[in-house]
Amino acid sequence: MDVRFVTRNAEAADEQKEFMEKKLSKVERFFDKILDVQVVLDYKRGMNIVEITANANGLVMRGEDHSPDMRKAFDKALKNIERQVKRHKDYLNDRTHIKTRDISFDLPSDIFGDSRDQDDSSPTDIVKVKRFPVSVMMPAEAARQMDLLGHSFFLFRNGESGGFNVVYRRNDGGYGLLEPLE
Repeated sequence: MDVRFVTRNAEAADEQKEFMEKKLSKVERFFDKILDVQVVLDYKRGMNIVEITANANGLVMRGEDHSPDMRKAFDKALKNIERQVKRHKDYLNDRTHIKTRDISFDLPSDIFGDSRDQDDSSPTDIVKVKRFPVSVMMPAEAARQMDLLGHSFFLFRNGESGGFNVVYRRNDGGYGLLEPLE
């Protein structure tokens, strides 16, 4: 497992990095398919922020936490990763627990009917651009990946149709699937 450290507005001593690497190696006991881990250490507004991103053979798991103490923030973020790894391993061991009838990918009929007037006086600026690889997967897999990342939507290439789709979390707790018309 390859561990990379990225520091932003923070300094990490070698013994802290060794401590973090030692703790991260224990995650590999739970799940041996973790290829690489990136640990981002940041310091903002008096808080140490630790973000851990693990690549488990194409599946991205992410944990982030903050604390005045760097080690406490790291431990909390690592617990998030461990929870996700255990959940994913349980999923791989028992794939029968996913019932596609429980996941709703229906779009509400009124989603495109509501055309709100946008205020043209205040232009919207794009403040961040993020690039990432788009994986080929089924909608149920994309919903799981979205949950593991903790995001409210996820872009993927549909394995059935081959087109780009978006899975999103609905306010009622279900999932939605956006498919563009060709």
